[in-house]
Amino acid sequence: MDTAAIAGPRLRGGFAARRGVTLVELLVVVAVVAALLAILLPAVQGAREAARRVACGNNLRNIGCALHGHLIAKRTFPIGCLEWRLPGSTLPAERRKRNYAWSAWILPWLEEQGTADRIDFQLPYDSPANAEAAGTVIPVFLCPSAGRSGLRVAGLGATDYGGMNGERILSPNNPVKGPFVNDRGFAERDISDGLTKTIFVAECAATEWSEGQWINGYNLFVQRYAVNWPTFEDEIRSRHPGGGNALAGDGSVHLVSETIDLRVLAAACTRALAEGVPTPWSLP
Repeated sequence: MDTAAIAGPRLRGGFAARRGVTLVELLVVVAVVAALLAILLPAVQGAREAARRVACGNNLRNIGCALHGHLIAKRTFPIGCLEWRLPGSTLPAERRKRNYAWSAWILPWLEEQGTADRIDFQLPYDSPANAEAAGTVIPVFLCPSAGRSGLRVAGLGATDYGGMNGERILSPNNPVKGPFVNDRGFAERDISDGLTKTIFVAECAATEWSEGQWINGYNLFVQRYAVNWPTFEDEIRSRHPGGGNALAGDGSVHLVSETIDLRVLAAACTRALAEGVPTPWSLP
């Protein structure tokens, strides 16, 4: 028998020949993998953002349920800000106005009764006696797309959702036009434009704003520009592509487009002007 035929081809020195991967083949594999990653990564990122936007909407729905819990129990929606005070007050804590936000009044309906019980509402929101409770991080107030560097602002629990105080897109916000005002809570009948047509709460999450604390009475804003417009002011701004989430008075949540007609946006920010225009979420 021919043993050479059985052994197969040999190289010099008697070692069997082995065929490796060529450089061209390796480059082809790398190019195919890179192409697949280029296709898949945007899809994965888009899916993650879609999930975050849904979670943000669920936060707002929970806030809407809490607002209606307050309405049922107190017969009004919460006060926008109790005892608003000028920023930068240097008065001693016992002489400062209390400055509590609407978002502090709905804690019992967000399953945060324990947090509410630890707040002394007879003292200012930033009294040292309230520091521990005010520093509580409440997940429902945080948008997962916001990309925060921390969960507190100046030591107090952060929020990415502000109360609608009105608009100055078309005219000055005087008298105040929105559903959240200082030292007064509105009954359902006072929202004569209709709960389904009025924005109560919206995202203010494009940047970390210094007044973005759920207990702070400055957690209100007046809409002046288009959604997601790059401004230093507190407005409807988000990290979601194409728009920002908003909660209507009936508890429904909608993504308000960046390109919506400003007259339509302005009308949605008022409670009782009977503008007679469509809602931002009824338009194609």
